[in-house]
Amino acid sequence: MNRRWRVAGQLAVLGATLALALAVVLADPAWLRAMRHAVFDQYQRWQPRAAQDMGVRIVDVDEESLARLGQWPWPRTRMAELVDRARAGGAAVVGFDAVFAEPDRSAPRALPQLAALPAAARAAVLALPDPDARFAASLTGAPAVLGFSLRPDGTAAELPERARYVQLGVPALAYVPQGGSVVAPLPLLAQAAAGLGALSFLPDGDGVLRRVPLVLRTGERLLPSLSVEMLRVAQGQHNILLRADGGATGGLRELRVGRHALPVTADGELWLHFGRGDPARRIPAWQLLQGQVDGAALRGRLLLVGSSAQGLQDLRFTPLGSVVPGVEVHAQALEQMLSGTLLQRPAEMEALEALALLLGGLLVGALALRRGPLPSAAALLAVLGLFAGLGWWAFSAQRLLVDPLTPALGVLAAFLVPSVVRYQASEQRRRWLARAFSRYVSPNLVSHIVRHPEQLALSGERRECSFIFTDLAGFTGLMERIDPADAVGLLNGYLDGMIAIVFRHQGTLDRIIGDALAIMFSAPLDQHDHRQRAYDCALEMQRFAHAYAQGRPLGHTRIGVHSGDVIIGNFGGRTMFDYRALGDAVNTASRLEGANKYLGTRVCVSEALLAGCTGAQVRPVARLLPKGKIQPLRVFQPLHDGLPGPVDPAALAAYRQAYAALEDGAPEALALFEALALRQPDDALVRMHLERLRRGERGDLIVLDGK
Repeated sequence: MNRRWRVAGQLAVLGATLALALAVVLADPAWLRAMRHAVFDQYQRWQPRAAQDMGVRIVDVDEESLARLGQWPWPRTRMAELVDRARAGGAAVVGFDAVFAEPDRSAPRALPQLAALPAAARAAVLALPDPDARFAASLTGAPAVLGFSLRPDGTAAELPERARYVQLGVPALAYVPQGGSVVAPLPLLAQAAAGLGALSFLPDGDGVLRRVPLVLRTGERLLPSLSVEMLRVAQGQHNILLRADGGATGGLRELRVGRHALPVTADGELWLHFGRGDPARRIPAWQLLQGQVDGAALRGRLLLVGSSAQGLQDLRFTPLGSVVPGVEVHAQALEQMLSGTLLQRPAEMEALEALALLLGGLLVGALALRRGPLPSAAALLAVLGLFAGLGWWAFSAQRLLVDPLTPALGVLAAFLVPSVVRYQASEQRRRWLARAFSRYVSPNLVSHIVRHPEQLALSGERRECSFIFTDLAGFTGLMERIDPADAVGLLNGYLDGMIAIVFRHQGTLDRIIGDALAIMFSAPLDQHDHRQRAYDCALEMQRFAHAYAQGRPLGHTRIGVHSGDVIIGNFGGRTMFDYRALGDAVNTASRLEGANKYLGTRVCVSEALLAGCTGAQVRPVARLLPKGKIQPLRVFQPLHDGLPGPVDPAALAAYRQAYAALEDGAPEALALFEALALRQPDDALVRMHLERLRRGERGDLIVLDGK
């Protein structure tokens, strides 16, 4: 039953993850669009549109043209001359990437000094040809398209009807973004032009231009872009056909001009596939105006008049990472329309990507839940590779914009979330086992084995460690005097508190022998401060033992602490491992614990251990020579045997003076210890040395015959 609930819970987590991923896809937040656009941009960098001469030329008002002919704006008579030369050369259409919304500054009526002239002179000036009228005359009958722009507010200017929209399916007006009011050419010029096209671009939030609108809207009226209007005029067409679909994913699907069918986005935009700049596409304006362009170079061409001069600030960022003038964007859009090499992202693509996310997520997520990390990771890599390969193939071979990133992120989430759930469940089981195992083995040893299972082998290594041995005085006799159940309860409470202190100091419980404990530090984990840990742990254990014994029929606790080199590792047979330390330092720590009953102390610490401690308040005890050893070791007693209490500097100084005399074998040692015994009659260590001196023993060397 528990297993069924666990499986159901895991499947619910996977389902919720996929549902959330699909919700994010449907919401299409800005950060997701930015990531998708970054992928599409990278495709274009890898494979820019190949150069194709479709007859589109840019009449470039470049820096040299401005230097030769004067700063912009040029007189309308020069614009008229440009139209005349293009028409004479047989150009299919001339489009202006400029809005002639104001009268020519050089027109006679616009001269600022006109009012100051005499009446006759003023009449003569006003009789001069009007540049705007000259420009309008050139436009009349010529295949010329003028630009207009849209602004979000203001009073809309009237535009003559030039193109007629034929709509198939549902009305397209609702899907075309509202463009605000129109900044139109002068009525004189607008009436003379064969076509009128919008110059507006709509970059994405990062400023990069990826799509151009082919149809725009102001009020209830549809308006063409400059490139669409040039395409219409070049073919001598009157109609622009729009096809739109309704429904939840409704929108525009196609815009057709003559023989050219253009797939568009739902709101009437064309995805641009940028190519590298082609110098052959450019005709410097000064060359055309000075008659230096061969007529064959103009015949049948679609001419776009615009400027690449940086001072005119008509610059756009492209997916290729470059900056191009706006007229270049119109030119590349026209070339794509004419060649038919158009990027497409059909409305159904989002549904297909969501389906890919769902299927890939189910596959990878199910494997993550049932088969573990390796099979699911392999499936994840395979699915991500498939998405990436299909995305690139669709772009490079089919010119389709397929987003591999969105479903990839969803599949990645479907891998990560179930993997985390599975890992969490595994961690829960591992922690449960570790907690259960830690009831029998030291927790840091359990953690070490879990992290390093390869070390579960019969082996050992040499390391310096610190050891604590404890023993509860008189417990064997207590077992004979009281009920065994009561004795076990007392012992368990005592051991529970002592072991908790060991674990707090990150010691390793080596073994429990009845009421005695063996603890080690710096094994299995290396602890650079193992001496300090052992010392602090021993003092805290002594304080606990003293407090626990109050009001209970328990004796005091004896503790021995020592450091030294040992061999640590797993010992035993192949059936059972016993992790422990072997070496003289272990035996010495045990001997120090036992030495307490001869010395009158409760805590006995070696000099080797104190070498790594700071702030230890101790007094020397003796030089001990345990049975079987040939080198004595200096041992010390923590003040008050590690119990809290005030330090009497005078008493401590008197003890050290007496001990120094004892150490030197001085005759006055007896008198000094007798004086100490009078001042401190309860000091067992003082009494022990006094008794030795009275027996005629000299020096601080004590030979222990017992263990």
